This record gives sequence, structure tokens and C-alpha cells, in this order.
Amino acid sequence: MSFFADEASFLTAVDRVFAAIERALDASGLDVDSARQGAVLEIGFDDGSRVILNAQAPLHEIWLASRSGGRHFRASADGLWSDTRSGAPLTDELAAALSLHSGQPVALRADLLR
Repeated sequence: MSFFADEASFLTAVDRVFAAIERALDASGLDVDSARQGAVLEIGFDDGSRVILNAQAPLHEIWLASRSGGRHFRASADGLWSDTRSGAPLTDELAAALSLHSGQPVALRADLLR
């Protein structure tokens, strides 16, 4: 169940999430390239691998794809994005994917995406 009133409010929230992730990547010191095209954020690594975040507007979800597989995240009323199966925060799953792809430990604040 989504708490977004409509697709426009969902896409506005996704834009804020993607912008926060881009700022965190810039501050992290990781050697990555990020590019946003519409509702897709691609994070590229030196070895050619990618972590991809994709907004799924009809479902009001953000999907994360990486070497470790795919995850679906939905926002709650408090602004936290959580995995629809495990309940794990998007920040934790994204940090794990970034760590796997970069070979460096990455940590993201839990409140980064609020």
C-alpha cells in the first residue's frame, strides 16, 4: 500500500531520493560515475558494472538492481524506504551493493533519504 496521493507526488519523492544519493556519492570519495535519465539512476564502476535504481511509478516503488540481485522498495508515511520482502532499509541495501561493486566498505546514514 502506497501513501502517495498520485504519481506526481511519488515522482517528486523519487527525485529527492535520487538527488540525496547523488550527493552522498559525491561526498563518499568513491570513484563512480552516476547518471540520471528520467526515473533511472545508474551508478557505474571502473570494471564496467552498474548499480541501477529505477522508479516504478505504477507501483510507487524504487527498484534496485546490482550484482547481488534485485530488490523492491516502498516508502512508508515516515519517509523511510524499505524492501518489500525483508523490510531492510534502502540505505542498507544500497550501501551493500556499492560495497560489493566498489570493493570498498560503504556506509550510508539511515536518514539520508528522508
